[in-house]
Amino acid sequence: MPEDIIEKKSNFDLTLRSAFSKDDDVFTSRSYAALLAKNTIPHLHKKLADNYVIIKRVFKSQAVMPRITQAERALLAKYDFNTLEYTTVKQMYEELALLQQWAVSADETLRTDSNTIMEIRTKELKFIVATSYASISNELYKGWLALENYFIEISKYNE
Repeated sequence: MPEDIIEKKSNFDLTLRSAFSKDDDVFTSRSYAALLAKNTIPHLHKKLADNYVIIKRVFKSQAVMPRITQAERALLAKYDFNTLEYTTVKQMYEELALLQQWAVSADETLRTDSNTIMEIRTKELKFIVATSYASISNELYKGWLALENYFIEISKYNE
């Protein structure tokens, strides 16, 4: 009996099922984004989300933003983050949760880096959406969709 519980717990994947679901229920990405939106969201995340949603609603697309610089790419590499077009949905959700924790951290460096990384992610997202282009078109690397859904969920201009 205890072996069964341990085995089920070790096979449990948060991105596939919720703790309260039945075996045949699937835990969708959309519901996970909603769970993230219910947590304590830093003010900068809400501000960036509102900006993104308003521009998308008014202009129906994003204004073209330049690609990220080498310094911004180095900051992402410092924390072992891929660029947005090479990020999977699961990686993006983990990164968002981590950035939320860092935004309220006592360490000033983590807070500033968290804010900077979120601004970089927004810049990357705007570029991908504006140009309708990602150099990787694999269905696995859809982290930018997860970030866009996160912005839509936390924005006060959502519908």
